[in-house]
Amino acid sequence: MSLSRRQLFTLSGGIVSGVGLTACGLALTSPGGSTGALLPSRVPLPAPFVTELPRLTPLRPDRDGRARVTVRRKGIEILPGRTTEIAGYDGLFPGPTIEATKGDPLALTVRNELDVPVVNHLHGGVTRPEHDGYPTDLVQPGREREYRYPLDQRAATLWYHDHAMDRTGPNVYAGMAGAVVLRDPAEVDLGLPRGERELTLVLTDRSFGEDAELVYPVVDGAIDHRYHGGLLGDVMLVNGTPWPRLDVDAARYRLRILNACNARRLELALDPGQDIVQVGTDQGLLTKPHHRSTLTLAPAERADVVIDFSQYGVGEQVTLVNRLGDGAMAQVMRLDVARRATDDSHVPERLSTIERIDPSLVVTTRDFHLALGQPMPGGHGSHSGNDRSLPMWSINGQPYRPGEDLFGAELGTVERWRFTTDVHHPVHAHLVHFQVDQDGAPAWKDTIDIGPTSRAEVLVPIEGFRGRYVLHCHNLEHEDRMMMADFSVG
Repeated sequence: MSLSRRQLFTLSGGIVSGVGLTACGLALTSPGGSTGALLPSRVPLPAPFVTELPRLTPLRPDRDGRARVTVRRKGIEILPGRTTEIAGYDGLFPGPTIEATKGDPLALTVRNELDVPVVNHLHGGVTRPEHDGYPTDLVQPGREREYRYPLDQRAATLWYHDHAMDRTGPNVYAGMAGAVVLRDPAEVDLGLPRGERELTLVLTDRSFGEDAELVYPVVDGAIDHRYHGGLLGDVMLVNGTPWPRLDVDAARYRLRILNACNARRLELALDPGQDIVQVGTDQGLLTKPHHRSTLTLAPAERADVVIDFSQYGVGEQVTLVNRLGDGAMAQVMRLDVARRATDDSHVPERLSTIERIDPSLVVTTRDFHLALGQPMPGGHGSHSGNDRSLPMWSINGQPYRPGEDLFGAELGTVERWRFTTDVHHPVHAHLVHFQVDQDGAPAWKDTIDIGPTSRAEVLVPIEGFRGRYVLHCHNLEHEDRMMMADFSVG
């Protein structure tokens, strides 16, 4: 079934659930710790654990380090036996997984065959400003542009997604997101699982209308006020498939997990219970493995983990669950231990070296408060400007003003950034990375989950390039409703 853009993003109705912090009658928080409201689907949903987990389509650069993707519409099967039109890279949902090598520059050409402008952002990349995906640096319909990514940074699981001004939420929801696996050949010697026992899992939640269409609640060009705090779907997708299953060997598997949801937080665990061994974060390997009973990921966060299925019996069914979800959304996927197998992998006690930043090097301390602000009288953009009575999400009381810097930083220095919030906000900064303390050891991240009434403090080396970048919330409905700020590196 071919759908127009208006149909693709039409509100199909349904009852909204959500309790907690309110403003102007808006429900902003829902049970389970996610900020947003649930949009129920209006099509019968499939039973869980019936469809096989698909492997993501790889995209490898050619000998000259070049690759290309085309953003286009395509009807695909997401719900079994039904056709859903998506707008995605190469017509895939998620987009192809870019396989790259640390230190080998990538020139990625993005062609736009949609009827709306797009912007490509390499999330977690250290990129020159003209290639970073600034929100107003648009690729217009029928045009293409080349993005150059140096990739001279730590090996890690990154991702790429649309970053268009005021449209990031609906564009990503429609399918404009994909994983990036940046490898370091030196890591092969660590002995972590690889090959068929290394999986990239892109987790998203979506809602579907009566014709199995993706439903994003846009009314007259603006997001429906009931979803001002964030959009929560009622179908859990893993690699674009609802509640899939996978046969696994009784052996160790390495899972690169990306929370690509617009607003939903996840607390992942195994049932029957076993520790999840975390070996990496957003920005690569930890110094040593950490055993966890649960793993919490806010939107845009990634985790690199190892699960040892030899601890289960052949024929045992292991469910990856979400302890922040209700009903069907409390389940993610099932892994069935199908056979005994040899396994020469291991998890070493030492994974990488991370030099702890000396706090005495800090030249500036900055405070950021992320909260619901005031209505924006003038507004701008197709989504944020049409309902000016709604309060805008803000940073330090200011809604986003493109081209106006909230602050300036000096290349080669170290800063301390402190964050406070009203509700849950996953904070992401372009260009720079955050050094955090994780289980008593330093770790690198590019997105941090900050909860209500809590405070987070990170050390930020100002490294990479000079130019203008953005700091924003990665709840995409918050980002589109002005929770973003420019900063310049000089």
